Amino acid sequence: MTQQSQQAAEKSEQERQQLYTDDYFAKGHWGLKIWQTVVAIFGWLCVIVPIVVTVLSFWSAYDPRVPHIWTYQEGIFEIKFIGVLLLFSFVVVSLFAVGMTIIQNRKRDRVVEQWPTFNPINQQKRESELGRFMTERFGDQKFRESVRHYQVKPEQNLDTEQIHDLYAKHDLNDLDD
Repeated sequence: MTQQSQQAAEKSEQERQQLYTDDYFAKGHWGLKIWQTVVAIFGWLCVIVPIVVTVLSFWSAYDPRVPHIWTYQEGIFEIKFIGVLLLFSFVVVSLFAVGMTIIQNRKRDRVVEQWPTFNPINQQKRESELGRFMTERFGDQKFRESVRHYQVKPEQNLDTEQIHDLYAKHDLNDLDD
């Protein structure tokens, strides 16, 4: 393999691994950096300014020393109404979260932390027996894991209950206990 083709292959590999690039953080690209920074600052101002105006106007309804932009009673009423709705929503979500936490903890205590529902010793025996069966049927494990395409012969297909029968033959079926 020539050095150029090797470099091209490495570059191709790097391009595949690099799914996303952002020129903002790369060296150079000053026009892009300035433009994106201006847009980001403008966006944050569009969020912060209305919030500050609303908070100051609401606060000035109760304290005349605070400068206010507007003093409409309908606006003050709407802010109170939204506050009540948000408080109600917070209470409902909190009750739901606490309730679901209690339910999940009880379920975990009943189900998850019980003694295993399978015999761990038999599980290891089942894995080794299944490994032997697959090696006999389809070839050794190293071959099975390294081959890219494999055509299964019709006689190699598994019957519906074949694995279950294999476990029963070696007395490894925990479901029958």
